[in-house]
Amino acid sequence: MCGICGEINFKGEPSIVNVEKMMRNLQSRGPDAAGLLKQGNVAFGHRRLSIIDKSNSSQQPMFDPQLGLAIVFNGCIYNYVELRTELKSKGYQFFSTGDTEVILKAYHAWGMDCLNKLLGMFAFAIWEQDSGRTIVVRDRLGIKPLYYNENTEYFRFASTLPALLECGDVDTSIDSVALHYYMSFHAAVPAPFTILKGIRKLPPATYMVIDRTGKREEHRYWSLNYESRSADTQYSKQDWQEMVFDAVELAVMRRQIADVPTGVLLSGGLDGCVANFAVS
Repeated sequence: MCGICGEINFKGEPSIVNVEKMMRNLQSRGPDAAGLLKQGNVAFGHRRLSIIDKSNSSQQPMFDPQLGLAIVFNGCIYNYVELRTELKSKGYQFFSTGDTEVILKAYHAWGMDCLNKLLGMFAFAIWEQDSGRTIVVRDRLGIKPLYYNENTEYFRFASTLPALLECGDVDTSIDSVALHYYMSFHAAVPAPFTILKGIRKLPPATYMVIDRTGKREEHRYWSLNYESRSADTQYSKQDWQEMVFDAVELAVMRRQIADVPTGVLLSGGLDGCVANFAVS
């Protein structure tokens, strides 16, 4: 599962104390290891659940001094082996065998276009040493969470809402718009809202660029196409059954990449099945 957090300070040094508070709150998401990195006005924290490359070489936060990039990452990139091979052909060298470093190299190689190549579920933050920018990203369907709160002095993010509350200085009054959604949509609050006014969540399929002065830009990089295609009318019922079976089989195969035993979770909801199927 893992847990990520961080603080960007626009007026001076980031608060290590606040990042440590968030990390302690995230311990249940990542009981195997903890790491903290401070560079300039940015501090990243990470709680690790070791799934892929259980060695210390994949510890986070991960900093690559040659590329001038640092990352904290929560999730799993199912096609990281194929991407690693492609990046090696471009001359990139790797010091780990996990998917975290693949994201770093992919970002350096292709910029934000790397998001179109990542198959999986993810929330991550990347810091650029040269520009001082930080980029926070969430996967296509928002499987992995990313919450944040901000003012003119700082931007903080974390995998959970309670972790941000550990820092204090958060408006905890109820957001009336979010409450309306909660009561109307079967206990669901869509992004960017949360039940609290002082905390937002990054929408799915979105990345946010934050520069060292606090200016930020938000971009959507993918959208789900609900339109039918003319070719779909040519398929028989048996064709559809076979295509669904093949797609589910491919999704299961892609998820069997961990360096730990594979588990099975049976869900009674169609939404969970769709979420995992669509990103495959």
